[in-house]
Amino acid sequence: MLFRKEQNHKAHEPHDRASLNLPASHLPIFEEPADFRSSMHWRIFRIMAEFIEGFQFIAGYKKSVTIFGSARCCVGDKWYEEARKLAVLLVKSGFAVVTGGGPGIMQAANHGAFEEKGDSVGLNIQLPVEQRINPYVNRAHGFHYFFTRKLMLSYSAQAYVYFPGGFGTLDEMFEIVTLIQTKKIATHIPVILVGKEYWEPLVRWIQNDVYGKFKAIDIEDMQIFSIVDDASEAMEIIAQSRARDEFHE
Repeated sequence: MLFRKEQNHKAHEPHDRASLNLPASHLPIFEEPADFRSSMHWRIFRIMAEFIEGFQFIAGYKKSVTIFGSARCCVGDKWYEEARKLAVLLVKSGFAVVTGGGPGIMQAANHGAFEEKGDSVGLNIQLPVEQRINPYVNRAHGFHYFFTRKLMLSYSAQAYVYFPGGFGTLDEMFEIVTLIQTKKIATHIPVILVGKEYWEPLVRWIQNDVYGKFKAIDIEDMQIFSIVDDASEAMEIIAQSRARDEFHE
């Protein structure tokens, strides 16, 4: 392989990595060196390498759920604790918990999986000298490109769970909904939106304006996702979901 970014952190011993455990918009800007590495040809090879290594890494988790959400919430916040609880339930049911490896909801989910001694996976951002990662990830893989990381977060998950979040969370949610709507990925995969107070205003706009006023979607498209209010409701849906066997045969 051209690049090796995988890290196996010693299980159940959180590391002090708080200095770079930041929202993506607050990470230091990295510019490519002014040599062959900034050429389009080299970038193509680097992208290929990230895809190969990413698929190789994530395919090792035969049963996983990916959790998305705000990088800005803190320990003790309502949704941090619900994400942590959900991760505990997932590990007890045999799932690996996959996140973007950063702070906030991502850390909460990794925290719950870590304390339950399960697979706490972080697909994070590779910085020039180290990775941006929360202290509860026990298996990590870093990516230079956001779009390769984004694909791996959605590659083989048995369910997608979205807690309240910002532009990144909304982008990831709408991309998965679009892929299911257009049947580019299996239509049976649960898309679970956790937090009625956050998601219901958006869903009302989709129903009343996107569908009702502008006819830009079909009424059936509203069935792609479910809204719940806590970890136990989310787990009920996930427990009934079908395995993604197409990736592990």
